[in-house]
Amino acid sequence: MDVSGGRGQPRSGNDESAEHTGPRAPSTDGTPHEAGDRSTGADRDAGERAGHRPDGPPGDAPAPHGPAAGRPPAADAAGIGRGGNGGNGGNGDAASADRGTAPGAPGRGPEPGTDERAAPGASGDGHPAGAPAPHRHPDRPLARSGADKAPAPQSPREKQRGLLMGRPFGVPVYVAPSWFLVAILITWVFGGQIDRVLPELGAASYLVSLFFAVAFYASVLVHELAHTLAALRFELPVRRIQLQFFGGVSEIEKEAETPGREFVLAFVGPLLSLVLAGLFYLGLLAVDPGSVPGVLLAGLMISNLIVAVFNLLPGLPLDGGRMLRAVVWKLSGKPMTGTVAAAWVGRALALSVLVGLPLLTQSGALGSDAVDNVGMDTVLDALLAAILAAIIWTGAGNSLRMARLREHLPELRARALTRRAVPVETDTPLSEALRRANAAGARALVVVDADGAPLSLVREAAIVGVPEHRRPWVPVGGLAQDLTDGMRVSAELAGEELLDALRATPATEYLVVEETGEIYGVLSAADVERAFVKAMARPS
Repeated sequence: MDVSGGRGQPRSGNDESAEHTGPRAPSTDGTPHEAGDRSTGADRDAGERAGHRPDGPPGDAPAPHGPAAGRPPAADAAGIGRGGNGGNGGNGDAASADRGTAPGAPGRGPEPGTDERAAPGASGDGHPAGAPAPHRHPDRPLARSGADKAPAPQSPREKQRGLLMGRPFGVPVYVAPSWFLVAILITWVFGGQIDRVLPELGAASYLVSLFFAVAFYASVLVHELAHTLAALRFELPVRRIQLQFFGGVSEIEKEAETPGREFVLAFVGPLLSLVLAGLFYLGLLAVDPGSVPGVLLAGLMISNLIVAVFNLLPGLPLDGGRMLRAVVWKLSGKPMTGTVAAAWVGRALALSVLVGLPLLTQSGALGSDAVDNVGMDTVLDALLAAILAAIIWTGAGNSLRMARLREHLPELRARALTRRAVPVETDTPLSEALRRANAAGARALVVVDADGAPLSLVREAAIVGVPEHRRPWVPVGGLAQDLTDGMRVSAELAGEELLDALRATPATEYLVVEETGEIYGVLSAADVERAFVKAMARPS
């Protein structure tokens, strides 16, 4: 649906039913917000149940700029009354995205504008780095920095997984359920090693091993906090830190503004891991290496050293890849060029890990006898290599997609995506309101008071749920959603500013106004979601 009025007529937007609620941002605790509506009784129930793919053709074709672009006026109005989904209007780049379609796109996957920096799991294993997306990204290994997730509306069904452990520096820290699986695995493997070194401990060796698992992930948290503090120093908002399978993730909502800041954001994580390794080494010098403290300090020293070295490898999504990206960005002047270079190095790195890690372990280059690395050990080495390679490869691909989306972000303009609308008073029968929309070629309804001031927006899903024979007796006010300050957006908003405005107040529709306060139209969150999908599909 679209509202008009004001100076220029917005072009027709995507007609898809508002049932596709589009991007909704989670609250500060990760709980998605739902925009409420005032529909009541059977009308409201019907509206809430409507989930339809409108009658019209799918809207992937770009429409020309200017008033009434898209379908003819009659078709637009029919789309409102029938819940039809006509051709996509607005910007040709803005139709149909790391969230359920592609990382960063609204719906599923990467979270909006989130950069993830993670540290690896035990024994140098990489860790997942959430994908948008949104959001979410597929997990990536080891700590890394830089902006992998392009700003995008949140998935309406995004769930906050994990236990909240605290809020250091105001940033929530969560422990994902997958961490407990890894902690058990570390306890079992490291406990067996401790039992061979200190057989007198007996079953207590597994308690020592459990302590090591917790201490190691505390080191990972320090690694993530390094990224977080650097981001906060550069005034980049951090959504959360999550400890999970193979490490941790720092979700930074915006990309660094300069290559120098990008380099610093990436480097501080491995630097802190190296500092921790050095501190554990100094502690090891002060104790008996054959004692319990000695074994623990040696294990933490080695594991933090592996985390630092692995993350310094120059390929996305690792921190070294972020550093390489920053260098190429500085030399070329183009962040996209840096991302492409670092992502392809990351893919080469993934293939190297897949082939090279099993060969190294079998050859004894990693400190074990080749004779011992047969049978089940060989299978486990190959499995670990495959997991790490898949994480790195996927993370590199996500970085490329997010960079492409960010490159097209400025093309997402509120003025281009806005639907034309007509103003109606609260007690106007729905059938009459639709008739006026049909005559004006509009696809949205704005409820106004006697002076013409906007009060609420009529939800498209609620209209679809009202049978046609009842529409003459149903007032539009009963199907409308009250306007809040956050639901009024400027027609001049574009790119990340537009997305920030939508995330600040999640809703299905927004009133778009001119700088003078005049009604320009209605922006559907579903149209913005389709715009992300279209942007993700376009080549750079």
